[in-house]
Amino acid sequence: MPDSRSPSAAPTAPPHAAQPPLDARHLRDCLGHFATGVTVVTACAPDGTVAGLTVNSFNSLSLDPPLVLWSLSLRSTSLSTFEAATHFAVSVLAAGQVDLARRFARAHANRFAGLTVHTGLGGAPLIDGAVAWFECERRSHQRAGDHVLFIGQVRRCARDAGGQPLVFHKGRFVASVRHPDESQ
Repeated sequence: MPDSRSPSAAPTAPPHAAQPPLDARHLRDCLGHFATGVTVVTACAPDGTVAGLTVNSFNSLSLDPPLVLWSLSLRSTSLSTFEAATHFAVSVLAAGQVDLARRFARAHANRFAGLTVHTGLGGAPLIDGAVAWFECERRSHQRAGDHVLFIGQVRRCARDAGGQPLVFHKGRFVASVRHPDESQ
């Protein structure tokens, strides 16, 4: 039977040297211990401007209705395109797409040059070879700290059941593997 008693009201020292997140590097290093998937989020503004960038802040928000979220820096040169677009697409990158993740993470004149893409809802490009895709209608966007939080309703999604996703952990790209304690 679980213990339902509340923890002691007096704080105790953790087994590590905790400090307030006043130093951005310290905060980033701590956040880096949370492994995330790697995505490329794309959009097409009404004027035809297309944008895409590597995002690891993508997350599920709700199943009913189907909502997802992600965030973008206020300093991003793509911000106006994403704010103007009615839709965005999220391509979950495969383990073998590290170069693509790096391409969309850096300033690049045309990140889409030479890539095979498919046109999704609202003109948002879908990256070929990804392991999953989410085509979303933008429901809202709002400032939150030094980022803009985008929430979208998933209108269509697909997956490659056999593909392995690309993962980002401790500032590096890694491949996911099944834990040996997990049954097949």
